[in-house]
Amino acid sequence: MKIKRIELYQIDLPYSGGVYHLSGGREYRSFDASIVKIIADNGLEGWGESTPFGSTWIASHALGARAGIAEIAPHLLGKDPRQVDRINETMDNTLVGHNHAKSALDLACWDLFGKSVNLPVCELLGGSTGRRLPVISSIHADTPDAMRENVAKHRELGYLGHSVKIGAVDSEGGPVLDAERIKASLADQKPGEFFIVDANGGLTPEMALRIFRLLPKGLDFVLEAPCKTWRETKSLRQRCDIPFSLDELIQQDEDLIHAITEDLIDGVGLKISKAGGLTHSRRHRDIGLAAGLSLSVQETVGSDIPFAAIAHLGATIPERNLRCLLDTRGMVSIHTAEFDAPIVDGGVMVPNKPGLGITVNEDLLGSPVAVWGD
Repeated sequence: MKIKRIELYQIDLPYSGGVYHLSGGREYRSFDASIVKIIADNGLEGWGESTPFGSTWIASHALGARAGIAEIAPHLLGKDPRQVDRINETMDNTLVGHNHAKSALDLACWDLFGKSVNLPVCELLGGSTGRRLPVISSIHADTPDAMRENVAKHRELGYLGHSVKIGAVDSEGGPVLDAERIKASLADQKPGEFFIVDANGGLTPEMALRIFRLLPKGLDFVLEAPCKTWRETKSLRQRCDIPFSLDELIQQDEDLIHAITEDLIDGVGLKISKAGGLTHSRRHRDIGLAAGLSLSVQETVGSDIPFAAIAHLGATIPERNLRCLLDTRGMVSIHTAEFDAPIVDGGVMVPNKPGLGITVNEDLLGSPVAVWGD
């Protein structure tokens, strides 16, 4: 089986909540998605997507994703998509870095791989645990009362986890406001619920310590990505007894190894496009499990296509290590594909279908913006 043709599509994904507020005054109303279809010489098709979280989250942006795909795609023609490690070697030899561009191509190859052997991707990644996978909401920074209501809304929808965004600068209310946001979001915490308090690198150690001193004892949460740099993260870690999970700082394999050897983390957020696709995310999973970390499987943002990849990777993680999956489907108002994984009893099950198990709405995508091959 060889790659015969690669098609690239672009679609805007409006944020389902109107305006998404992040630390540092960052705002997002819509997300620019790049969707790839890879067609093999036997007629099978594989799909992948890369949707950066704007251009101010990490060093990624939508135009860069499409430029990177254009750089790489011609070099993949004629390659066997089932040889995912060889595919990634070709991508890395063609373009240094730019993981967000490589991710869509990598996902499409895994989708093709699964279809070619009539197996779900999770079975190729090591095998499903067969358990229902808990899903987590994404609660954008807002007033404390609004965030409490947003958590309650997602709780009613069946979410067992909640990622609460903080990171107010002093002019917005600073640590006092963030402490109130945390208290309000956790005010109605139920047994079995899991909370992440995520600053997306928006705090200095001073700001974080001020927040913690304003919180009552006994609040149960994990602090994610508090600071922007390794130095700040290490400084805060040494003065804080709250469990740490990192996200933005963990992109390459060596980043995760560094965080473990320096004892900077108790958990890690595996965002698939940030790592460059399922091939590298699989490696991050194994490194994290070997180090005894708790893992959450997420994406920057995206539609049903990346959520399918999230679910397949999450299905391979032992129950004691898996904290949650981010359900990107609820973050955007457009559904690009059918993926039969409804939230039931707080979680989802991966459908027993070949590849990623998705049926893409090609009419919604329109015509490709670029094509390589026959």
